[in-house]
Amino acid sequence: MRKGIALVIATALLCALAVPAVAAGYKDEYKMDVVPGPATAWGMGAQYFADLVKEKSGGKINIKVYFGSQLSAGKQTSAFLLLRNGAIDFALQSVINWSPQVKELNLTAMPFFIASRPDRFKAVDAIKAGKSGKMLIDAIEKKGVKFLGWGENGFRELTNSKRPVTSPADLQGLKIRVVGSPIYIDIYNALGANPINMNWAEATTAFQQGVVDGQENPISIFFPLKIYEYHKFVTDWHYVIDPLLLCVNPDVWKSFPEQDRKMLQECVDLASKYQIAIARVGLDGDISLKYLQSIGKVPEITNPYAALEKAGMTVTKLTPEQIKAFAEKTKPVAEKWRKELGEELIKAAEEDMASVK
Repeated sequence: MRKGIALVIATALLCALAVPAVAAGYKDEYKMDVVPGPATAWGMGAQYFADLVKEKSGGKINIKVYFGSQLSAGKQTSAFLLLRNGAIDFALQSVINWSPQVKELNLTAMPFFIASRPDRFKAVDAIKAGKSGKMLIDAIEKKGVKFLGWGENGFRELTNSKRPVTSPADLQGLKIRVVGSPIYIDIYNALGANPINMNWAEATTAFQQGVVDGQENPISIFFPLKIYEYHKFVTDWHYVIDPLLLCVNPDVWKSFPEQDRKMLQECVDLASKYQIAIARVGLDGDISLKYLQSIGKVPEITNPYAALEKAGMTVTKLTPEQIKAFAEKTKPVAEKWRKELGEELIKAAEEDMASVK
């Protein structure tokens, strides 16, 4: 009898000891890299993902979001290598920042490639869900990171301090801060502007001093950046779009049990839908607004155009005919990058977009 009791106690002790052993299989913290701050659609999506994972894992998986490119010391293009090498566990990153390592990601930076479609949001969704999107995912994973889901920084619009821009002639000589990706430099050179690559801290000083005239970014970024403090004019032309990629280090992914991977993917899907809605709210009719209302997460600004005008900016929305003039001017850039990216990818994207109205 005593031996039986002793055996039960010993078994219970072993089981109790086994629980910390399982818990020890998880890191105390999983680092997630994000470029902008927490008040952006990008940052809000990342934090929502981290919160969902913590809740649904019962606190076992603790993802800490590091905003402002802290993990890459401000070098946004380094994040891909840091993620691949395991210095970063998760990342919600822009295709722009990873295009130096994965050239196929320049697809969505093809000038006016998507903006010329009848419904630009349906067009980009068709790419992400279609053959061309699969080709982009394959290209990313061949370079050593695990893709989990899409996000969206948004279609990039133009602001400046000098004048309304309604035609390529209006851009002549304007000094425009752009990201360092070669395709962006090509686009603004073709339009007769003077593209200048600099980080954002340098850019704001340059705006204040009048050294740089304008910049381009998704409209959802304008408010956290307080762009209205530097520029008066907005050109709504949607010339390229900046999708986001939610990815994880492959070894980190493999370290999770199957049930955790399933849970993580469910969190990715929920967070992606929320993040994209935040980026699009007020830009896609009432589609995103209705979704955000349904989940009780309506942001403070639901009509970004009206908010920009209230802040003193002049918003110029280009007509399809005006956009066509810019597209014609940048046609040599599109042809150059079509060759760089390859006909197979471009044609797949064109077919994906043609499948939706």
